[in-house]
Amino acid sequence: MSTERRVCAICISLDDCLKRFDVKTDEDYNVICSDYTQDPKITDGEVEAMIVQAQLEKWQRDGIQQNEFVITISRQAGAGGSEIARVLAQKTKMDLMAGQIIQRVAESSKMSAKVIESLDEKSVSAMESWVKSIFSSQRPSPNEYLGHLSRVMATIGKHGNAIIVGRGANYILPPQTTFRVKIIAPMEYRIESMMRIRNLSREESKKYIEKRDAERIAFVRTYFQTDWLEVNPLSFDMVINTEKVGIDGAVAAIVVSFQEWIRIYESRKMDLPDKAAVH
Repeated sequence: MSTERRVCAICISLDDCLKRFDVKTDEDYNVICSDYTQDPKITDGEVEAMIVQAQLEKWQRDGIQQNEFVITISRQAGAGGSEIARVLAQKTKMDLMAGQIIQRVAESSKMSAKVIESLDEKSVSAMESWVKSIFSSQRPSPNEYLGHLSRVMATIGKHGNAIIVGRGANYILPPQTTFRVKIIAPMEYRIESMMRIRNLSREESKKYIEKRDAERIAFVRTYFQTDWLEVNPLSFDMVINTEKVGIDGAVAAIVVSFQEWIRIYESRKMDLPDKAAVH
């Protein structure tokens, strides 16, 4: 499910590409590479299946959970959230889970089942309880897609050591082990960013951003009954304006803050038995 794996899976130059693990993508995870040529023999469905299978094999190969934490990245179109997630994954050695791939997995019951089956029976039972708690009185009744999405997200959360881009992960996963980041920027900055990345005119960039923002707002409102633009800032652990700090600055700030967040979490976790003993 990582962006790097997707790049390699669909490039016709896979065998002799020297930069396949360092290729950038745009807001939609389209490849930004002057040498990129999509392999016409591979369909999108096959690519997604390959990505899922590669991640399952990695989980099986690693065996022991590297850490129990997940970073979620929510972002405005053109603010640089996807690029931040990609660089962050490289620096932290965490798995990068692209939002579009997660959606496809959630839409496919067969692929969802393969992901969920990557857990042992005890973890699956715990995950089912976790998912049931998501659909509390504050949540809408789960439809088939939201049910699959929640189970896929919960499975990734159980495995840990992941960065999830979009798809409402910050609303689904427990805040105790989820570091929730929101990436924002002024409209003019985002327009200029899209003009540069996608080689669009100013008007085309503006329309693209408005469309993407509207889609994300509608998604959150439909499935989580929340206004993405007006959400309480305390629903996130960190909000970054990339116009002020840039991509590298944002990544550096997230790394430092995430490490301190883990330290505080671990210290509180260690204090719990002592407090229980006192009472």
